[in-house]
Amino acid sequence: MDILRNDYIRLLEAKSWNGKVKIITGIRRCGKSYLLSHLYKQYLLKKGVKPDSFVEIDLEKDYNDIYRNPKVLYNHVMSLCRNKRKRYYVFIDEIQLCYKVRNTDIDESLVPEEDRELLYTTFYDILNSLRGEEHMDVYITGSNSKMLSKDIVTRFRDRGSEIKVYPLSFAEFYAFAGMDKRDALDRYLEFGGMPLAVLEPEERDKQKYLSDLHKNVFLKDIVERYKLKDDVVIDALTDVIYSSVGSLSNPHKLANSVGSIMGKGTSDHTIKGYLEYLEDAYLIFHAERYDVKGKRYFENIKKYYAMDLGLRNARLNFRQQERSHLMENLIYNELIRRGYRVDVGVVEVERVVDGRRQQSQYEIDFIVNTGSEQIYIQSALNVDSKDKMEQETFSLRNIRDSFPKIVILDGNTRPWMNEDGVTFMGVIPFLLGTDRILI
Repeated sequence: MDILRNDYIRLLEAKSWNGKVKIITGIRRCGKSYLLSHLYKQYLLKKGVKPDSFVEIDLEKDYNDIYRNPKVLYNHVMSLCRNKRKRYYVFIDEIQLCYKVRNTDIDESLVPEEDRELLYTTFYDILNSLRGEEHMDVYITGSNSKMLSKDIVTRFRDRGSEIKVYPLSFAEFYAFAGMDKRDALDRYLEFGGMPLAVLEPEERDKQKYLSDLHKNVFLKDIVERYKLKDDVVIDALTDVIYSSVGSLSNPHKLANSVGSIMGKGTSDHTIKGYLEYLEDAYLIFHAERYDVKGKRYFENIKKYYAMDLGLRNARLNFRQQERSHLMENLIYNELIRRGYRVDVGVVEVERVVDGRRQQSQYEIDFIVNTGSEQIYIQSALNVDSKDKMEQETFSLRNIRDSFPKIVILDGNTRPWMNEDGVTFMGVIPFLLGTDRILI
């Protein structure tokens, strides 16, 4: 039985034959290759595309390592797509495994220092060449954000269309799992949405798969890619980040925490670099902190969230599963998945305490930017008492604008609004999109 990913299929179809390279990025093992070479291919076959119209090259396979040379890859694709009166779908998996090749026919002494990259042929060059072939529709997958996502603007400019693929959303998981909604939510919060973990029937097998994947694929990739001397710092930093998802932090604070775990110091500079490595591998996200009244960002203060809760829980041996933290992480992931830019907020409030005026800062879990508007969101397990209601809505009630304000609660509560204009809704209808408070 297939795990359906219909939103991505619709997106791929909408971008087909648009004259651009379709760049499918995302964390390793989240289903990019399966989406492209199975689900999308099957969809196209059902629509009448002939089986011999597909050219598929998986660069992760050892028997295809010769095609990691971009010039050899280009010649191979061109040889398979000789008939220019025929339309071809070209699928290339894990394009970041291509290495750059020195152009020996260029005199290096004639090339200015700032243009030295022109001395090499890279996969960007050959993809731009393939893109120019009108009888080819080119799709690539990649698991390295720095090599792909961050370079799309500069290397591809308007010649590439990025499609970000994430682990299974709760909606995708629920549609496959055949479970009660609440049970499905509990399972998802514990084991996340990595497809092969979802397919494992036994909990012990899920735990082992996720633990092995995190250690032997993700962290090992980082150590090898960046030629780290050891994995001690990256291990400790990962544990600190995962243990404090949704907490405000900065490189200095993280360096102190990592140092205390290792029993020796490490620098803020090192931690900053390692944070980039973890984000580059799509293991974590970060959210900037924004002052609502001052309309400014705070420098170096961020919150970090795990890309997949199952990977996070496995790394921590399934010991730290505070539901409030997991739910906040889950809501952040869903907002990012829907394509929003999400900040974490702070609002300053003046209060009189013991006869004295005091300025205090109060957190807003998420500020969702929808273009011309903002939506303020708090994550809360419940508001089952007057004091709890006051606590969870205080920061929202002190924002002096008319943008929507929402509290997302644990469970399946249908939306309702209180006298202060704050909307309350359960996380399940939010995740399933059954009540479109957020498009």
